[in-house]
Amino acid sequence: MFLRGNAACPGCPIPKELDALLEVTGKKTVLVVPASCTSVILGDTQGGQPATIPVIHSAFAAAPAIASGVASSLRMRGEEDATVVVWAGDGGTGDIGFASLSGAAERNENILYVCYDNEAYMNTGIQRSGLTPYGAWTTTTPSGKREFKKPLPLIIAEHRVPYVATASIAYLNDYQSKVRKAKGKKGFRYIHLLSPCPPGWRFDAGLTVEIAKLAVETGIWPLYEIENGEFRLTSASKVLVDKSKRKPVEAYLRYQGRFSKMTPEEVKALQDYVDKMWEELREMAKK
Repeated sequence: MFLRGNAACPGCPIPKELDALLEVTGKKTVLVVPASCTSVILGDTQGGQPATIPVIHSAFAAAPAIASGVASSLRMRGEEDATVVVWAGDGGTGDIGFASLSGAAERNENILYVCYDNEAYMNTGIQRSGLTPYGAWTTTTPSGKREFKKPLPLIIAEHRVPYVATASIAYLNDYQSKVRKAKGKKGFRYIHLLSPCPPGWRFDAGLTVEIAKLAVETGIWPLYEIENGEFRLTSASKVLVDKSKRKPVEAYLRYQGRFSKMTPEEVKALQDYVDKMWEELREMAKK
């Protein structure tokens, strides 16, 4: 359902992430893609596009509203078995598209929203987004971002939707298991997928999966799901509540040029942030 030969950068995980998604959601999937790297990857440059399913390219802020309309239309036609998926980057999700995203979640629209988070506006020149992490270089934060990353999955969970999860391309079975679970539910479902970007994060294109794995192992990217309000850690993150099981964040930062200007004090500030986040996750897991 996603053919080889596309305009993705070397080492970009997006084609594989889409492949893995569509393996689960199947041929009766409609993709709604706002302006993003995927718009380029799926673009019609040689007389066709690599996706063999229907794809709607939308303006940045409109994808959740369009997906809501498509889902309603399919329901009225009796096609209840189709899966409507918004596939959007972090800027289109956490910044420009947040209002319509929140509205669709509040209405509990019957759509699956996947945010592939490469932590900046990569397709327009590596500008800072609300999901860019603390300390990261971008073209609009040349000395490193001063704010911490917006906790978007938890914000969406506050909308009391049926399913929210985080995922990583380094843990493919966990990712596909969550897509499968989300597909089996009705209402608004949200998956937040870390998507390492070699040119934007400034690492060797052969290290994509290793970088994604280190994000989980250091605790910067916890894997969890919130199903009908019940929180649980998943996959490799199950044991990371114990700090001694987590690698120091420096192990994740050192391979990425975007963090090369961080001072030891800033690295410590990020480590403290991650440790505090895990204390909060520990409390959520107890409930």
